[in-house]
Amino acid sequence: MEWDWNFVWEIMPTLIQGVKITILATLLGSVLAAIVGLAIALARRSPNKALSRTVGFLAEFIRGTPLLVQLYFIFYVLPDIGILLPPLVAGVIGLGLHYGTYTAEVYRAGIDNVPRGQWEAAKACNLNARQTWTHIIIPQAIPPMIPALANYFIAMFKETPLLSAITVLELMNQAKSVANTYYRYVEPMTLVGAFFLVISLFSVVLLRWLERRYGKIER
Repeated sequence: MEWDWNFVWEIMPTLIQGVKITILATLLGSVLAAIVGLAIALARRSPNKALSRTVGFLAEFIRGTPLLVQLYFIFYVLPDIGILLPPLVAGVIGLGLHYGTYTAEVYRAGIDNVPRGQWEAAKACNLNARQTWTHIIIPQAIPPMIPALANYFIAMFKETPLLSAITVLELMNQAKSVANTYYRYVEPMTLVGAFFLVISLFSVVLLRWLERRYGKIER
């Protein structure tokens, strides 16, 4: 089958729309993963053993099961108990929860990397737990984590094609729809690969900059 540039320009607006949904799902999923990961990391450090162990078990369970299975559960199983979510919302929740369990480990490592003296200094200054976390620990822990967090968010972007399984009209789903409609697969699938490659390369450049900017900790 020969490459048809006219067909490429004809399907380009549809694929661009898919790229927008893919990027939107990645950005929203990244925000959710960052929040969920921090919540998990803090909960696992709680002096309440029941809370820390329960959260730890749930995090290990989510991290130990495939993302695709989790997406199917959120989109197809939850409606059986009355929880009906739009495809994009279900996809964002699935991405955020799944990668939140990974970012939690990044947060844990970053928090553990804060020198013990900082905790002791906060206690000596009579800071309460909230003040210690918000003014002392988190501001020092987060900058070194940024490259690792960005790496997970790039991995999340590469897994967005799984959202096509729950009918999200992201890039891969749009390409499959075009290919099945016109019975031409070379152009749409090649363009999907090209889009992912270009965005991934841009993301890698951004990651390298983040590593140079935040990767080293000044003591």
